[in-house]
Amino acid sequence: MPTVRKEIFIDRPPEQVWDAVRDVGAFHLRLVPGYTQDTLLDGNERTLILPNGDAVRELIVSVDEEERRMVFAVKEGKMPLLHHNASFQVFPDSNKGSTFVWTTDFLPEELAPQIQAQADRVSAVIKQTIENAN
Repeated sequence: MPTVRKEIFIDRPPEQVWDAVRDVGAFHLRLVPGYTQDTLLDGNERTLILPNGDAVRELIVSVDEEERRMVFAVKEGKMPLLHHNASFQVFPDSNKGSTFVWTTDFLPEELAPQIQAQADRVSAVIKQTIENAN
């Protein structure tokens, strides 16, 4: 099973980064405004509404406060996924900021270029959004 791992530095303390990541119902506001238009929560299921009207349904698997780790799995979306699970994890960085790590395991393997491109693009938006937040 292929894995895409994206690691970025965010110039904000880990507590601030984690506060945004753990707020699973405000994904569209706190992490990726403009990239995602709305976030709907129904128990552990999250639906991301994209600007073009498409939707991605996800299962929130875990929000681990101690590890600063949030795990989710895509249940339904535009990509023809056979399997998808991912985690966002926040670590303290020696430069007084945070290291944000996004790890995704998925099938089929042929989607690797698309998933890598998405992780690159969305991580840049997450970094900018958190660094520009008050």
